[in-house]
Amino acid sequence: MKFLRNALLAFWAVGLPLTACAQAPALTTFPVGATTVTASALVTNLSTVWELVWGPDNFIWMTERGGRISRVDPATGQVLPLLTVSDVTETGESGLLGLAVTEPFPAAVPQAATYWVFVVYNYTDQGVLKEKLVRYTYTSSGGLGSPQVLLGNITATTTHSGSRLLVLPDHTLLMTTGDAQQTSEAQNPASLNGKILRLNFDGTIPANNPIAGNRLYTLGHRNPQGLVQLPDGRIYSSEHGPSNDDEINKIEVGRNYGWPNVEGNCNLPAELTFCSANNVREPLTTWTPTIAPAGLTYYDHPAIPGWRGSLLLAVLKNSKLTQLTLDATGNAITNRTDFLSGFGRLRAICVSPQGRVYIGTSNRDGRGSPAATDDRILVLENRAYVATATRPTASGFAFELFPNPARRQATVQLPGPTTRLTVRDLLGRTLLTFRPTGPVATLELATLRPGSYLVQADGPAGSLTRKLVVE
Repeated sequence: MKFLRNALLAFWAVGLPLTACAQAPALTTFPVGATTVTASALVTNLSTVWELVWGPDNFIWMTERGGRISRVDPATGQVLPLLTVSDVTETGESGLLGLAVTEPFPAAVPQAATYWVFVVYNYTDQGVLKEKLVRYTYTSSGGLGSPQVLLGNITATTTHSGSRLLVLPDHTLLMTTGDAQQTSEAQNPASLNGKILRLNFDGTIPANNPIAGNRLYTLGHRNPQGLVQLPDGRIYSSEHGPSNDDEINKIEVGRNYGWPNVEGNCNLPAELTFCSANNVREPLTTWTPTIAPAGLTYYDHPAIPGWRGSLLLAVLKNSKLTQLTLDATGNAITNRTDFLSGFGRLRAICVSPQGRVYIGTSNRDGRGSPAATDDRILVLENRAYVATATRPTASGFAFELFPNPARRQATVQLPGPTTRLTVRDLLGRTLLTFRPTGPVATLELATLRPGSYLVQADGPAGSLTRKLVVE
């Protein structure tokens, strides 16, 4: 397989609407800086969308709380149901929750297994509500099958269940759990509740977890419902507070996030003592009164420049999309800006490689006021955006690289046909050098191990390096 091939037709395609024949009617528009963002409906008449994930097949993977797992065609909005999980218990906030999709690992897995699909859901065991993590095998011919319970018997109740999933580049899985209204368990390392857990893809415990033989990655959480990793490896989570102090946290391995001894920042005498003694990581920002923060993603695409380098947060109670601007270090949120009112409760969010943002509403969850077409998947896009090969900077030279993180392929939009591309590891060692013949090229990533790399483009106008994360 060639590492680099020309993709001139792809260059034109990335700038076109996914539905090339027609665009969905605009429901509203709003400004993001100098950009006009249009919101439209991709899908209607859903029931409590809980998770949206942009899959490696370039489809949107979706869970609905009642138990249905589907793939959604982003070009047409067609919902392709895969499975309704038979033992899901939907009551209160419980039901089918988080989902993650990845290619099987290790490579010894039979190739018939196209993807592994991880889901978290609540179920009833002898009259008691519990929670479990299950891995399915997906094939294009057979759909979802071969369920394997990786972690079960997790204490649950009708509220405070978590549970987002996040696949890490080292082939491990993070899973958030709520405290299930048993607040003291959040500080108990032996309990699965009130934690972010880390597991191998087969459910075993990674050898380098903070506590040997323990799935704990972080502790002291109340009800974390958002989880995202940035291209440089930083991880962030959103978390529901009680009647005060909803939080956005920077997740650092082994850290304590305080609950129930600390609400929000360490600013009371007892909290200061506890924080000092227990390695507590304070939140980056908090909300009082609470807003019910849910799905969390990262935006770094030229289609909407005003959102680049920011976290985007789907909000339930306050029914908004909130932009959280990060500083250069990622250790502070410098600004909070709200968008997209009027669509009710927003729970799930993902971003496509074309820079479109997809948001799932949650108005049929028992706490909303559903419209006739709810629940919906909304699309936010800059309809005026056309990807171009040249994006001038102060030096007249730039290039774009997406998606990032990437798996098998990444697209490079180059400033000219004479550009040379060099791929190096973080030690500066040259792995590959190529001279593409067109303005758009495709990086074939199959030969690269998961990790971080540097892609350098050299041309007559100068040189520029972008970081690429391979999952």
